[in-house]
Formats: sequence, structure tokens, C-alpha cells
Amino acid sequence: MNLHISKSKNAESFYICKSFVKANGSTSSMIVRKLGTLEQLLVEHGPTRDDVLTWAKNEVRIETEKYKNEKETKTVLIPFHADRQLDYNKQAFFRGGYLFLQSVYYQLQMNKICRKLRAKYKFQYDINTILSDLIYTRVLEPRSKRSSYKAALEFLEKPSYELHDVYRALDVLGAECDMVQTEVYKNSHFMGQRNDKILYYDCSNYYFEIEQEDGSKKYGKCKEHRPNPIIQMGLFMDGDGIPLAFSLFPGNANEQTSLKPLEQKVLSEFGCTKFIYCSDAGLGSESIRAFNHMGERAYIVTQSIKKLKTEEKEWALDKKGFKRISDDEPVDITKLPADDTGLYYKDEPYTTNRLHQRLIVTYSPKYAIYQKTIRGGQVERAEEMLKAGKTKKNRKNPNDPARFIGKMAVTKEGEAADIRQYLDEDRIAEEAQYDGFYAVCTDLLDDEVGDILKVSEGRWQIEECFRIMKTDFSARPVYLQDESRIKAHFLICFLALTIYRYLERKLDSRYTCEELLGTLKTMNFAGIQEQGFIPLYRREKITDDLHKACGFRTDYQFITKSQMRSIQKKSKGKE
Repeated sequence: MNLHISKSKNAESFYICKSFVKANGSTSSMIVRKLGTLEQLLVEHGPTRDDVLTWAKNEVRIETEKYKNEKETKTVLIPFHADRQLDYNKQAFFRGGYLFLQSVYYQLQMNKICRKLRAKYKFQYDINTILSDLIYTRVLEPRSKRSSYKAALEFLEKPSYELHDVYRALDVLGAECDMVQTEVYKNSHFMGQRNDKILYYDCSNYYFEIEQEDGSKKYGKCKEHRPNPIIQMGLFMDGDGIPLAFSLFPGNANEQTSLKPLEQKVLSEFGCTKFIYCSDAGLGSESIRAFNHMGERAYIVTQSIKKLKTEEKEWALDKKGFKRISDDEPVDITKLPADDTGLYYKDEPYTTNRLHQRLIVTYSPKYAIYQKTIRGGQVERAEEMLKAGKTKKNRKNPNDPARFIGKMAVTKEGEAADIRQYLDEDRIAEEAQYDGFYAVCTDLLDDEVGDILKVSEGRWQIEECFRIMKTDFSARPVYLQDESRIKAHFLICFLALTIYRYLERKLDSRYTCEELLGTLKTMNFAGIQEQGFIPLYRREKITDDLHKACGFRTDYQFITKSQMRSIQKKSKGKE
């Protein structure tokens, strides 16, 4: 603290001021207290100016002692002035939710991967900061790369790069996409043992806001049923729901052709040679099964009962021969109560020209009721369509109510003439016979049925991975056009998903995606007069769990600048 005297033509004013260091290293001062003008002070502390000076210096000493005592007790007093306007272009709002993602980012040693890239390409910009900021904004505020740069300017740690550096970095990340995936997998073992003895695989596609095909952006069957060119992604995920590897392929390519190249990379570069391949029927052709029957690999894939040969289909739909999963006791599934929630199965050898397999068919009364309810609603909509006459459109969606509408061309005398539409009861009955049934095929001939089904049930997690990328991380539509930058875009989405999943695991999966992301987005701070920060979020159980999982706390009433720097270091694993 020090005494500051300001002189003007009409008055001499006395202030107690405090010096401090700004973020850029320069020094400044702030008024702690105004003592008054000389004319005012002479009345009470005079009669001479020297008497006023003596009193004022004593007040400075008292204020200094008070400040020291408050500092020791962690109390902070910062004056605000109702008659003082805000400074121009001074940032007061800061995003802090990225600190928890940063904790995982550095545990995965992503900074060391970036160091390798910098050593290889000899560029000057900080690719580690660029990549990390792109990942954090993809989770917290998914936008275009330009908007992501602007969002990163609100982080507690501001970007040390320019926007043009971001696009240069995308070219490098796209070129080194495979290397980054391999290194992330190796580094992921620092986070604990990977459950890579079970690998799930699935594909999805992403559309572009363009009208013409270009490069890998081809017209294909879009999951969102949009008439735009698409690009497809194949994704491997481990048994705990953590992404393992991905590849991109043209939108018009058969997704089954995407598996072998990516799996061969996992075998050779990742060193994963012993695992169970699990996927749905669309990615479980006989050639894919044969490929995963080699070496120390095995497979568990969904089997379409409708596509079984007549003899196997009749056996599968026959309601005799089922056993209870829990105790292997025989059960007559035709006599189960309506509210039964059990799961029942039967299995038999299923040999093809190339493979000796095992076909397991399950029946769930709860699933049967669910399917019946869904179809009932679709039948009602089909009847409404018939009444309204809105059935002319050729619909190809397998869940469209229009599939229950049949067509017949007759006259009143039965001769060929006008088309008559009707509710196809035969089609409804045919679908109803599959209610509650589900089948998987595997080459694990001696394993317990319960264990096999448990692996198959885990496929929902890879579907959730795609949902998070598309919906929460806004991976589509894709606006980039250059092939390398498109690959970098999906690499960033992949890394964001990986980091999010690890953060989710740190919290023992106690919170939904909506809860966790919603909380991270609200964990912001107000900067207070260059002195520190005040949290703007509400302390809850989830914020306590986040702090505990990541090893630092930001939920104090006031955080000084030095304390915040310490928090930032802890989030990077630096004490």
C-alpha cells in the first residue's frame, strides 16, 4: 500500500493505493480508499498540511496491516465504484470447463504426440495448443474452425496462435491421422488397462452441405435420409466403450469393405491380436466371420432370423426347447406371465460351407411387448394414411407404416382395372411372429451363453458413440472440402470422444452425457479487476465429483490469479 496525492487547480486529494502486476507483466495500481481533499482533512486532522500527511501515512500503515492479515486468512477485499465505467475491450468472462478435459488430454500425453509432429515438420506455431483447443471446443461449443478459434479466446488460457495457423495445423493432422491414433492407443495404457479383448465395430456416415460429388464425398444411403453427398466412417471401440481406431471411406462404398483394412491396422500397428470381434448383421458377412476366425480372434455377430434358411428359421421360431438364462432350466415360453422380464434361449450348431458356428436364439417377453406396441402404432398410422388417401409415395424405410398397405387392381367384377389399397393383414402377421426373438452367431463353441450374450449386448455403446459425435459434438454437416482437412476434422471428433469417454469413466459413468456436458459448459468464471476470478456456476454433487476425479478444485468463492495458474498446472499434470 502507498499514499497517492493528486493535485489539481482547485484541490489536493489523498488516496491509499495498491500496486499489482497485470497478466502481460506490466505494473499498475488501483485505489483502495479515498481519504479526502486537503481542505476537508485539515478540519479534522489539521491544523497544518504536515499534520494531515502524518495522519494519512498512519492510515496507509493501518490499511497495509489490515491487508496482510486478510491475506493470511484468505480474505480478499476488492473495491468497486458505482461511478466508474467499464474499460474498453476488457475481457471479464472466461470459460473454465475445458480444464477437466485438459486433465485427460495430458494424461493421454497428447502434448508429446504434438512434440513429435513439430520435430518432424519444423513448423513454428504451437500445434499442441491448437489441437487441444479444437478438441475442447468440439466438446464444449462445437462450431466451425473459425468460430472455435473465437470460442478459445474466452478460455482462461488464451490461444498463442493465429487463425491461419489452425488451417495449417489441420493439414498436418490430416496427413498424420493414422500415426496419432496409434500413439493415442499406446498412451491410453497410462489411463489403466484397456479392455481390448472385445472390439466392437460399426459404421455411420456424415453429410456435406454440397450438391455435387467430390473426392470421397459421394452420394450414398444417408443415415439422416438427406439428398447430399456423404462420407462414411468405420469405428472400432473396446469393451469399455472407449474408441480405439477409425477410418474414412467413400460414401458410395459398401461398408463391409471398410472392416479388413482398419482391422489389419489394429492387428499390426496397435498390437491387438487376441480379441472377440462383435458387430451387427450388416457387418457380419461370412467372409468377415471367416477373417475373424483366424489366429487368436473370434466373433460374435447378430444373425437375422429372417435370412436364415427355411429349416433353421423354423427351428428358431419354434417356441419349444427354450431354457432360462439364469439357471439353464427348461421353460415353456407360451405359458409365461404377461409381466415376465426374464430372458430365455436355445442354441444349436450352425455349420456353413466355411465355418463351424453356434446359433443362439433368445426370447424376451418384455421385448415382444415392446415390438408389438411399436407395430401397433405403425398400423394405426397406416389406417389413417388409407383414410386420408396419402399412400402414393414410394417409401423404402423399413419402419415406415406404409409397408402395411397393400395394393390390388380390380373392378367390381374382378377384372384388372383401378388400384385398390388395403391394410395388409398378412404382412402384419408375418412380422408379429418375430416379436421377442433375437439371434447371434459365434464361433465360441464352448463358452457360456450368458457370457456371449453379455458381449453382444454391449453393442449399444458404439451406437451411442456415433450419436454423441453427431448430436452433441455436431460432427455433421461437414463444411470443409479438402480431403486432408476433412480427415483432420474427424480425427478431432474422434479424440474429443475418446477424452470425453475417459472423463466419463473417471466419474464411474454416474452421469448422463447431457448432465456431464451441460455441467462442463456452465463452469465459467468472471475476471475481477485483474485480481482473480469468481466462479459463475452452481456447486453440485457433479461438480464435486469432477474436482475429485481430476485432482484440483475451482469452486472457491474467489480464486486469485496465482491460484488459478496453479490449477492450470495441475490440470496438465504439473505440480
